[in-house]
Amino acid sequence: MTARVLVVDDILANVKLLEAKLTAEYFDVMTARSGVEALETVNRSMPDIILLDVMMPGMDGFEVCDRLKSNPQTHHIPVIMVTALDQPQDRVKGLESGADDFLTKPVSDVALFSRVKSLVRLKMLTDELRSRAETSERMGLLERDLQEAMASTPGNIMLVDDKENSVARLTGALNERHRVSVYRDPQAALFDAAEKDWELLIVSLSLQDYDGLRLCSQLRSLERTRNLPILIIVEPHDNARLLRGLDMGINDYLMRPVDKNELLARVFTQLKRWRYTQQLRENVQQSMQMAVTDPLTGLYNRRYMETHLGTLLDQTVNRGKSVSILVIDIDYFKAVNDCHGHDIGDHVLQEFAERIRSNIRTIDMACRFGGEEFVLVMPDTDMALAYKIGERLRQIIAGAPFDVVTDETPLAITISIGISALQGPDDTPDDILKRADQALYRAKRDGRNRVVADAA
Repeated sequence: MTARVLVVDDILANVKLLEAKLTAEYFDVMTARSGVEALETVNRSMPDIILLDVMMPGMDGFEVCDRLKSNPQTHHIPVIMVTALDQPQDRVKGLESGADDFLTKPVSDVALFSRVKSLVRLKMLTDELRSRAETSERMGLLERDLQEAMASTPGNIMLVDDKENSVARLTGALNERHRVSVYRDPQAALFDAAEKDWELLIVSLSLQDYDGLRLCSQLRSLERTRNLPILIIVEPHDNARLLRGLDMGINDYLMRPVDKNELLARVFTQLKRWRYTQQLRENVQQSMQMAVTDPLTGLYNRRYMETHLGTLLDQTVNRGKSVSILVIDIDYFKAVNDCHGHDIGDHVLQEFAERIRSNIRTIDMACRFGGEEFVLVMPDTDMALAYKIGERLRQIIAGAPFDVVTDETPLAITISIGISALQGPDDTPDDILKRADQALYRAKRDGRNRVVADAA
């Protein structure tokens, strides 16, 4: 996993140590030696995650975090506070200032990397949603303020715990502000988690006859609960199971005995992040319903793709990443319409779109460019990987006849693909699309049913 990490500490030895460890794990590391420098670096370079020392002269870490989280341009960047402070009130103060986690020095490498990787995964998901929401805002399709999602309204929480004393303490703290449903049977919890609209799942790892981590793993494997935030309650010194949980995607944890104020602060942090990402998802769905999809195939239409591509290129250039474009054309599609009628042609387009949609990543964007021509936009993808993906898609289309009956015989369909990639900061959407279109022309000229990459 690659990501840009900003390390903030006024002690040079601490900075160098974290920089060396993170660089060895292939992270791109930036550093700052004060709160003011940290804010300047964030505004200039927009890191993916921030490791922030608390005790610094002048502006301390709490104030830095508060400023970052109150800024609409930076509030989505995860912040891990790394400090020698180890009291519950210190963690609560950090979480209330907006920190996503609070690690106490000395921090073990495993704990550090687990938290960084977990939060970076969440950041990447949020970035994609933010990108699409920004595209919709540029098109004038959204009016709702995303900050509405941050409101501190009661949360709908599932608590999975079978120890009466523990349940009483946890519900006693949470019921003051939230709606809490207690499940003592993990299987019942698993069923209801997928059936009801929860905002946070709290799972004890001390269940009597069931492995709490197994329940967490099952929750992560179900589509309906895959992204739901999970907070685990861990026994003291049970570090091995804690790290396994973080590695599988657990969002946060608390050690027993649970401090009430820290519990409420961590619950609030998870609810705030969940509501924010849900609002982003809803905004993307709204944009789908407002003329940004092709009505026949359900893919994005040309108007949305061109706007989103401009947004994506701006972000890609600023972050030093790659992006590739596939222009796909269905071979001899005119003959399908001429020989079998436009109804059959429409069915071919629909099945083609479904095959494409089922075989691309969630971060990729497929659109119908017009007629039988389609465009696939692939962030964080260089030319070599794009070529492999294009070849795989070509084989998927050619490998099985389309389930469209014409005289009882399914239709054999093939496609031609042209590929181009971002070449530099001066590239425009038109430049990239033109090069991909020229590569597509060569693919069709050389016999169709093939993939050709831009040679420029």
